Amino acid sequence: MLSGVNQEQGKAPCKNLQKISGFVCIFGVYPELNKFHYFLSKKWYIYHMPISDVSLRNLLDTIEDGVYFVDTGRAITYWNKGAELITGFTSAEVTGKHCSENILMHVNDSGEYLCLGKCPLQRSIEKDCTITEDIYLHHKEGYRVPINVKTIPFKDAAGKTIGAVEIFRERMAFPARIEELKRMAYFDVLTEVGNRRHAEYSLNSRLQEKIRYGIGFGLLFIDIDNFKKVNDLFGHENGDLVLKMVAKTISKNIRPFDNTSRWGGEEFLVLLVNITNSELALISEKLRMLVSTSMVLVENKPINITVSIGATLAIDKDTPRTLINRADKLMYKSKQNGKNCVTIG
Repeated sequence: MLSGVNQEQGKAPCKNLQKISGFVCIFGVYPELNKFHYFLSKKWYIYHMPISDVSLRNLLDTIEDGVYFVDTGRAITYWNKGAELITGFTSAEVTGKHCSENILMHVNDSGEYLCLGKCPLQRSIEKDCTITEDIYLHHKEGYRVPINVKTIPFKDAAGKTIGAVEIFRERMAFPARIEELKRMAYFDVLTEVGNRRHAEYSLNSRLQEKIRYGIGFGLLFIDIDNFKKVNDLFGHENGDLVLKMVAKTISKNIRPFDNTSRWGGEEFLVLLVNITNSELALISEKLRMLVSTSMVLVENKPINITVSIGATLAIDKDTPRTLINRADKLMYKSKQNGKNCVTIG
């Protein structure tokens, strides 16, 4: 039986535990896991978890959320199937390593590398508390994935903290959009975002909405900096990996009703619906930052790239051509200003 006690109120074990964390609610149906104890009040702690237990590992591997355990030095001691699916890294590739070793490399909205001092796992261990945050992880293919994480201290039978567990899930449903694009023949096979036809269709639709209903929108013209050098130095196969990394970083980090298309070569268009100028600037800068903190590993060496962005709001007299030309010119101003920046106009 799953046993627990509310130490703050001195109550008996809870027998009908609802959803408490990404996986705790499932343990109640496994009576053999009688070493799992919980404390529910304002904080969560996990006590003497038998992570070597095969039945527990099998249970955690049925969960869609990512779950992994670390020791007090933040070395990874367990990595479930959900973590493999979300990150692309297998358990064999990460067990015994630290997530800062070209693995998750979490960043926040400001682009700060959390492994360098603001790691949620480390703070859970040091402050003896549960932490929940929205951050971005580094996928094995290089792109940034928006996730919600919960980190919880891990204690031994004596109550001493011996590590922590992180439970994480992706913040945006992306597969449905891919399937829709495939059905409509608006799909770029390499990057798995919309193709040029999709961009043209979306632009025309948004402009018609603006004329009829007054719904405004913004356009980002994004170009990968120094992409020719990437192909020359690392080959076109690795250049394709860079294109996929940039496309996924962008498409996974915009709102569900916005869309991304590959305009051609290393150029991408992003349509942002019903947006203000200040929101346009914030989203543009966020995407620039996330790409600059992403990377593709080639023979265990990182390929870091940046993008230049031109951002503009649609105006009443715009056509698809005038809107794209304006965003394109703004993007080239970003190139002239040293690249890896955003120009809004």
